[in-house]
Amino acid sequence: MKKILPLFAILIYLASCQTPKENIDLMVVNADIYSVDSTFTRAEALAVHQGKIVGIGKTADLQKKFSTKNTIDAEGRVLLPGLIDAHAHFYGLGVDQQQADLVGTKSLEEVLARLVAFQKEKNPNFLLGRGWDQNDWDVKEFPTKESLDKLFPDTPVAVTRIDGHAIFANSVALKLAGITGKTKVAGGEVILKNGEPTGVLVDAPMRLIRNALPVFNQKQQIQALLDAQKIVFENGLTTISDAGLDRSIIDLIDSLQQIGDLKIKIYAMVSNSPENLDYYLNKGIVKTDRLNVRSIKVYADGALGSRGACLHEAYADQAGHFGAMITTKEELTALAKRVAASDYQMNTHAIGDSANTAVLKAYVEALQDKPNRRWRVEHAQVVRPQDFDYFSKNIIPSVQPTHATSDMYWAEDRLGAERIKGAYSFKTLLQKSGMVSLGTDFPVEQVNPMLTFYAAVSRQDVNNFPENGFLPEQKLSREEALKGMTIWAAYANFEEKEKGSLEVGKSADFVILNQNIMTIDVREIPKTKVDFTVVSGEIVNQSNEK
Repeated sequence: MKKILPLFAILIYLASCQTPKENIDLMVVNADIYSVDSTFTRAEALAVHQGKIVGIGKTADLQKKFSTKNTIDAEGRVLLPGLIDAHAHFYGLGVDQQQADLVGTKSLEEVLARLVAFQKEKNPNFLLGRGWDQNDWDVKEFPTKESLDKLFPDTPVAVTRIDGHAIFANSVALKLAGITGKTKVAGGEVILKNGEPTGVLVDAPMRLIRNALPVFNQKQQIQALLDAQKIVFENGLTTISDAGLDRSIIDLIDSLQQIGDLKIKIYAMVSNSPENLDYYLNKGIVKTDRLNVRSIKVYADGALGSRGACLHEAYADQAGHFGAMITTKEELTALAKRVAASDYQMNTHAIGDSANTAVLKAYVEALQDKPNRRWRVEHAQVVRPQDFDYFSKNIIPSVQPTHATSDMYWAEDRLGAERIKGAYSFKTLLQKSGMVSLGTDFPVEQVNPMLTFYAAVSRQDVNNFPENGFLPEQKLSREEALKGMTIWAAYANFEEKEKGSLEVGKSADFVILNQNIMTIDVREIPKTKVDFTVVSGEIVNQSNEK
C-alpha cells in the first residue's frame, strides 16, 4: 500500500526545490519597452542591480526571478534607452543661466528691453547675453552699437547670437577688447560701416571680446554645471556629447562626478587649442563610468545664419561673399594627420559645402588604412552631391534636426534653389553612412529631445509648418530617429557596448515618457513629457504630474 504524503509536506518539498529570488536594486514592471537592440526587441519589464541591467523581458518572468523593495509600475507607459544628445554645449547651457536670455526675441527693441531688465536685476560689471537672431526680426539686418551705447554708456555689453557665431557689443566692450576699424583676424570679420566697427563680430574676432571678459570663478563654474544638469535631466537626457571643452572644465566635471554631485554622463570633445592638444594627445584617452575624453573638437567654418559658413559659390543673398574658413584647408590636413597618429577622434564643425569638402578630404587622407576611427562631421549642413559618398561608418554625420526646422525660413535665401537640395540631408547621410547621430546643439536650439525627434520625422516646426515638411524626402522614420538618439549616438561616442540600448550587462540608463512617441500622431510628439529619468539605476528626475 502506497504511503500518501500530507499536502503541507508536498508544498514544503516543492518550495524547497525553487531557486531563491535574486535581490536587486530596482525593477520596472508593466512598461512598453523599446530595447533598441539589434532586432528592436520589445519587452515589459526591466531589472536593475548596481547600476546595470540584469534582466529584461516579461513582467511575470522577472518577478519570479528577482526580488526588490523598489519597483516602478510604468502602468503601460513607454520606456526608452537613456537619450543621448550627440552634439550640445552642456557647460555653455549652464553659463547661459547666469546671463541675459535673449532667445525668442522678435526685434532689436525686445533684445534691448531684456538687457535693461537683466541689468536692473543683476547689476553685472560686464553685461552678457545670448540668443538673438536677426533672421527672426522684421528688419533682418545685423544691429549696430549705437543702440547699446545709448542705454549702456559705461557698462561693457557683449551679447552672442543664437548660433554662437556672432557677438553684438557696445563701444565700451570694443574698447576693452582693443577692437578698431583696423582690426583684422583671419577666419572671421569685424563688420565695419564708414570704416568703423558696427559692434558685430563674426567668428574668429569674437575671441578678442571673450579674452576681455571676467573669468568665472570655480564656484560660478560649479553652479553653471549643476544648473545645466537639472535642465537636461528634466528633459530625459542621460548622456551629453559636449562639443568643445577646455581642460579646466573637463577636470572640474570629473571631480564633481567622482564625489557624486554631477551624475550626468559626459562625452567631452576637447577644444582645439595648442595647450589642450599637447596635454590630451600625449595623455591618451580618459575614461570613467561617467566621463569619456577621446575626441578633439575643431571649427572648419562659421554658421549659415550669420553668413560665416564657407561656400564654394557666393551667397545667393550677398554677392561676392563666400563666408570664411576658421581653420584653413592646410591646417585641417595637418591637424587630421596629427590626430590620426593618436587614439583620439576628430570631430569637426562644418556648415558650408566648401568647408565640408575640405573636412571630408582631410579625413579621407588621414584615415587611409585606419578603420574604426569613427571621425565625425558635426552638422554636415550643406554638402555637394559628389561629396556624400565620403560618408561611412568611419566618417559619421552628426546632425541636429531642429536646425533644419529653424533655418528653413531663410536657408534658401542664403543658398539658392539648387544648392538647398544638398542641405540638411539627413536621410541621404544615413543611406551613405549607415547611421546618423542626432543632437540639438543646445543652447543654440532648445534642450528638449522630443523636438529633435519630431523635427527628424516630420521636418516641420511646432506649428506643423510646412504642410508636408521641409525637404520632406529627407525625413527619418521613427525607428531611425530613435536609433540616432540612442544606439547610433552611442556608437559615434565609442560607447555602444555600455549604453544606447537596453540589454543585460549595459548601464541602466533609461527614460519613461507620458506617451508613446513611436505610435502617437506625429503632431502630438512635441507635447510629450518625461516622467522618469534614470542614470545608472538611479532615479535622477521624476515628474510630479499625473
